[in-house]
Amino acid sequence: MTLNTLDIDKRPEDTRVVVAMSGGVDSSVVAGLLTREGYDVVGVTLQLYDHGAAVHRAGSCCAGQDIDDARRVCETLGIPHYVLDYEKRFREAVINPFAESYVAGETPIPCVACNQTVKFADLLKTARELGADALATGHYIRSRANGAHRSLYRPIDSDKDQSYFLFATTQEQLDYLRFPLGNLSKSETRAMAGDMGLVVADKAESQDICFVPQGRYTDIISKLKPEASKSGDIVHIDGRLLGRHEGIVHYTIGQRRGIGVAVGEPLYVVHLDARSARVIVGPREALETRRLFLRDVNWLGDDAVEALPAEGFACFAKVRSTRPPRAARAWYRDGTVMVDFDDGEAGIAPGQACVLYSSDGDDARVYGGGFIDRTERTDDAERLIQSVLSTGVPSTEPVSTH
Repeated sequence: MTLNTLDIDKRPEDTRVVVAMSGGVDSSVVAGLLTREGYDVVGVTLQLYDHGAAVHRAGSCCAGQDIDDARRVCETLGIPHYVLDYEKRFREAVINPFAESYVAGETPIPCVACNQTVKFADLLKTARELGADALATGHYIRSRANGAHRSLYRPIDSDKDQSYFLFATTQEQLDYLRFPLGNLSKSETRAMAGDMGLVVADKAESQDICFVPQGRYTDIISKLKPEASKSGDIVHIDGRLLGRHEGIVHYTIGQRRGIGVAVGEPLYVVHLDARSARVIVGPREALETRRLFLRDVNWLGDDAVEALPAEGFACFAKVRSTRPPRAARAWYRDGTVMVDFDDGEAGIAPGQACVLYSSDGDDARVYGGGFIDRTERTDDAERLIQSVLSTGVPSTEPVSTH
């Protein structure tokens, strides 16, 4: 029998908890809730990039104003607050790989990399050094005891579900982490911030990638990787040369607007050929994906991923944070995890994450997931894409647009 709300066999006053405080509403309420319950709370904020240039930028996180907000919240709550300079680590572990991934024609997710490295590895180590029994965050996700370990579940508020960004949390990290907001809605959290008298109660939510001003990620990439702006051809999936572009980093799989060519039919980006700096476009049906292959898989199921049944197992897969999980079947074969969609999926890009769940409900367990290494389209689309990649000449008739 546990003695506190964090499933730790100690009295709250004997339980030290480090709270990762971004300066926003969610993490501030976590610190407030745990302080109210009598825990020994320590607030820690990470300085992740040049906060001086971002003090007044709305819609960000981890900027100068956010650090100041976290400090003021801690003063209100009467708890200690520390700021850790992780700029160099953040640049090496998150920003540089982000740029490299785009240059390779992928669509990276820096928030996952940040959680994997800076927050749930480096900060977790710091929390242990501070003698903390747990590291708590303001993420909307739930965990609960499952035998000797903890399992991960989607939150009550599906609109704020952050499980997609936390699939790479290892079992060791999960056993140490706590997510006090998993059973609350965002509106309840904000109301609590007001009741606690916190200065961030009405603060706008962060929307952008924290190190990308106004969402212009190409500015960051061009600065770090000038070669990413190499021009190239825009080629139709049927082999026609349609025009030129100013760098594949300006395109993502599934993109329709802003391609830069018009041929009298709706066109979508269906493949990015980084080696030849080509953008391959085609009709929407050329995006339909039936199978994807994962790399860097993190598995949180009860059994090892190698123990998955040879015939695969039924699950639900999520390939974008804004999309609901869809019925699928996962396989493990020859060291690779594959995912087959029951009804197909569209607009999937290498570098994105695929997260697997037990169901599509709000209490679904997170089995884990991985990063998309490559995909298989329908037979016709796959044949045409491979033909363009190898020779530039279609091997059959173009995919019908009707």
